[in-house]
Amino acid sequence: MPDGERVQKVLSRAGYGSRRAAEDLVRAGRVSVDGERAPLGARVTASSRVAVDGVPVPTAPDLVYYLLHKPARVVTTAHDPEGRPTVVGLVPPEPRVFPVGRLDYDTAGLLVLTNDGELAQLLTHPSHGVEKTYLAEVAGLPSRGALRRLRDGIDLDDGPTAPARARVVGQHADAAAVEVTVHEGRNRQVRRMLETVGHPVARLVRTRIGPVHDDQLAPGEWRPLRPDEVRALYEAASGGTSR
Repeated sequence: MPDGERVQKVLSRAGYGSRRAAEDLVRAGRVSVDGERAPLGARVTASSRVAVDGVPVPTAPDLVYYLLHKPARVVTTAHDPEGRPTVVGLVPPEPRVFPVGRLDYDTAGLLVLTNDGELAQLLTHPSHGVEKTYLAEVAGLPSRGALRRLRDGIDLDDGPTAPARARVVGQHADAAAVEVTVHEGRNRQVRRMLETVGHPVARLVRTRIGPVHDDQLAPGEWRPLRPDEVRALYEAASGGTSR
């Protein structure tokens, strides 16, 4: 956008409704550009900082956002020196994207890939605490005491975890399915938490990233995130809400 675009067009592209709806947001004083209240018809460039109710809005027209169901035994990186398959190899090669956060080699589930550096930084910054939900198949049936320990926080070798949400959602013979929601991003955290309370993980899948989930996406499949999903991720990562 060498000469800039009208802010209404940028808002509409970012999922804030029609141009008319975007105009209403501007008239209501809910839109800022570079920290100042935006006038109707204001022009913005890719370097402008646009926000609605304090929630950042992506401005560049060439940004892409993919939701991938990462299979197990795929590396969360753009290149692996050992030649193992990577998540970047599962999505279109152009434009180049990068994974937001990590899933370990043996863990499957949802992963966002994008070329939007601002959103990636917001989602991965520890202070923003975007929740992530996992479904773990574990050995044995966790007791109420074990679940309470997960909810209160677990002492790991790199320090205590923040309180998590945890519940048993199924059981079969000598195994159980446990849903765990955390807002930290430590290496193999959920696996280590469950192992510490005596229930090693046999299989782990991430089912939700903040407000984004998709039960229909099969391992290895990807789809573009909808504008409303990108907007919801920005809101979750910045602590804002839309009205």
